[in-house]
Amino acid sequence: MIARLRGMVLAITPPTAVVDVQGVGFRVACSQAALDALVVGHPCDLHTRLIVREDELALYGFADEDEAALFGLLLGVPGVGARTALALLSRLAAPVLRQAISAQQVEVLSRVPGVGKKTAEKIIFALRDKLVAPEGVSAGALSSAADAEVIAALTALGYSLAEAQRALAALPRGEPLDLEEKIRRALAYFG
Repeated sequence: MIARLRGMVLAITPPTAVVDVQGVGFRVACSQAALDALVVGHPCDLHTRLIVREDELALYGFADEDEAALFGLLLGVPGVGARTALALLSRLAAPVLRQAISAQQVEVLSRVPGVGKKTAEKIIFALRDKLVAPEGVSAGALSSAADAEVIAALTALGYSLAEAQRALAALPRGEPLDLEEKIRRALAYFG
């Protein structure tokens, strides 16, 4: 199994990248956090998971081992394939995803494209006892569907997932803000 790749980034075509390792180019489908760290012509270090199917070998790359491990856990959920697992990790950072599963926040998971309410419930049911909410992520870190909408809106506008999460974290938590105002203030964070 290929667990890690170190090499030179040859090309990036989201959601994939081509990494040259000693003259061999590996096409890797990457999480958004991994893609954000890659620069064409620069060295990279990806944690990977290889999926062997009857008709193809697919390599998935992650920014760190925590993301890769969470990907493996998601694949163990009936009805969740590699594309869905990668979409979850691309839309929600690993700590936020762990928190959403631990707190049983179906609405947060179901905001990810390709994940409906039933799939979100399956994921929570299968993984809630296997995951511990990460330290440093409060119970209110992604407390509502509106927070997930803010992140989705910012990433759709071209901001990275990490940038969107920082902007969301900068919003005041004591004030009741509607979705439109949250997005407006999050955009002001970048200005």
